[in-house]
Amino acid sequence: MTTSTDVGSLPPRVDYSKLREGARKTYTVERFLPRRSAEDPLSVFEGEVVGAFVDKLRAGVTVPNYPQFRDMNEMFLEMLQGVERTEKGYTAIHEPHARPGSTIPETDILRQNLSPIRDAAGAERIRAKACVTGPYTLSSLFTNRGPDLLRGLGEAVAEITARSVFNLREGEIALLSIDEPVLGFLDDPLIDHSSEGRGALKDAWERICVAASSRGAETMMHLHSTSEQLFWDVEHLDIIEPHVDDPLYRQENTRRLLEERDKRLKASISVTRYDDLIGARTQGDEDIGKAWVDIRKGRTDPAHFLEDTRMMEKRLKAIVASFGAERVPYAGPECGMGGFPSYGCAMEYLRRNAEAVSRYT
Repeated sequence: MTTSTDVGSLPPRVDYSKLREGARKTYTVERFLPRRSAEDPLSVFEGEVVGAFVDKLRAGVTVPNYPQFRDMNEMFLEMLQGVERTEKGYTAIHEPHARPGSTIPETDILRQNLSPIRDAAGAERIRAKACVTGPYTLSSLFTNRGPDLLRGLGEAVAEITARSVFNLREGEIALLSIDEPVLGFLDDPLIDHSSEGRGALKDAWERICVAASSRGAETMMHLHSTSEQLFWDVEHLDIIEPHVDDPLYRQENTRRLLEERDKRLKASISVTRYDDLIGARTQGDEDIGKAWVDIRKGRTDPAHFLEDTRMMEKRLKAIVASFGAERVPYAGPECGMGGFPSYGCAMEYLRRNAEAVSRYT
């Protein structure tokens, strides 16, 4: 049976700086003190994470990712020590490592609010997805890249993962995704075949996967390109998540590799780059710009450009037909929706995705 999930990011409904400040306060003693008001950044951050997670469940998503309102790179770099930001990018002063006790603030909030989330969503038990920014993508922001950096970032993210994955009576992190959107877009000598960096990256991914799987979570890798296929060699990686129409869905050897390496696919059934959604209904860049103007001025409902459930269901059927239902455990949008015009539009798209999966299964 295929289960609906999502990638995570959403358009924020409140000031981004307040969300960032609220997340940072989860690392301080302030999280244990009485809140002064509902407008306190920590209260706002907690309220937005819990509220959006409940909205995802109400939209029909079975295994929702924690609502990701913050920058995926910044939120993990803030949890590292041994890292310095310069004008040219980040620099590792010594091997990066996780700050003592650091966890993903969003998963902490879910863990602390499992009962009210269950009550608000009418759910028996919460199954959540968490995502971590992969070591390769984080390394792309550094000026001094090398195998040691990949190892250090992998170990740090694995440590954060180990503290963030939970399995309790009322709910669990059922799925952990390593997000590597940068992988495969550049010819990178650091990960050439037989290079030390290539082995370091594989080992870094393995550490993160083991940290999650040893605590009961399935593991996934989210990719914008599958041209670099080192992921097949990661023993404890369970699921591969390509974008809509990625060549991996059509390559003749994919089914054989899935069986040989004991891996599965997440079916991406809807396009999430909003400009592409507009472009599918308009004629060119000028029309895309005009559509955005009309949306911002309230002349056009942003939901007008969303794909419908029939298209999503058609994609899911094709992927399952190619690989078998046992190899397609999850389905949902190809990526996050942080670039959507509004929170409501993103939730409507999640509802359509969940409906398509539900109708198919």
